[in-house]
Amino acid sequence: MKPAIESIRYPFAIDGNAGRLAQEPVYAAHVEQLIKQVLLTAPGERINRPDFGCGLRRMVFAPSSDASAQLIQVMVLQALEKWLDSVIGVDSVRVEAANEVLSVHIAYLLKARGERRYLNLEVTL
Repeated sequence: MKPAIESIRYPFAIDGNAGRLAQEPVYAAHVEQLIKQVLLTAPGERINRPDFGCGLRRMVFAPSSDASAQLIQVMVLQALEKWLDSVIGVDSVRVEAANEVLSVHIAYLLKARGERRYLNLEVTL
């Protein structure tokens, strides 16, 4: 039996009891954190990987319309497929834009386990 692979928790934290980086032992939670990293990181924000991310936060300022929601939907889908294709299979992405709130609903498959998962994310000002 393989030992569980742990990853650094996102958002970054320190484990006060151990005095080291906090880790995420649950694989599904780790993948959800990866998805959030991709979606909430703006392209250009990472020095060594300037094309990483989706830039979802900057789209909060886009006009609230069906066209904007569809553009964001495509951006999210492309970013997840580009950066997490080996980890997840994206089934669907649905975006709703209302005033200063973006609601992103993602249905995906954890490839390593064959589990269907859902992530609902609200991004506000």
